[in-house]
Amino acid sequence: LVSIGNICRSPIAEAVFRKLVTDEKLEHKWRTDSAAVSDWNVGRFPDSRALSCLRNHGIETAHKARQITKEDFQTFDHILCMDESNLRDLNRKSNQVKDCKAKIELLGTYDPQKQLIIEDPYYGNEKDFETVYEQCLRCCKAFLEKSH
Repeated sequence: LVSIGNICRSPIAEAVFRKLVTDEKLEHKWRTDSAAVSDWNVGRFPDSRALSCLRNHGIETAHKARQITKEDFQTFDHILCMDESNLRDLNRKSNQVKDCKAKIELLGTYDPQKQLIIEDPYYGNEKDFETVYEQCLRCCKAFLEKSH
């Protein structure tokens, strides 16, 4: 799960997906992580508003931001991102990787409500983080149902 900085949208999506997988007793089938296309926030914890939003839904995360690596393209089956800019960057990076096996898609393609883009809530407020959470929950549920 990839976003530009890996401190708002992608850590929310990662935590939501990990909880869904755990609730369904499918942890042994999935390796879940999130990353950034940029190196701006490497090593930082998620935004405090993202952590607060997750806690409000009973979800904890210990994630620290990292940048996507060449190995990610070679080892993960799916790389799901938040917006067209992420998609462009990921496709460009994947073209430089030999043996890229990851299918790169927008997470929003799985949204039953057809909201394709998950907007960055960084410059918004708590309500915007809640919107991201709801979108990620819908998309991750649909992706998980389709994938197993």
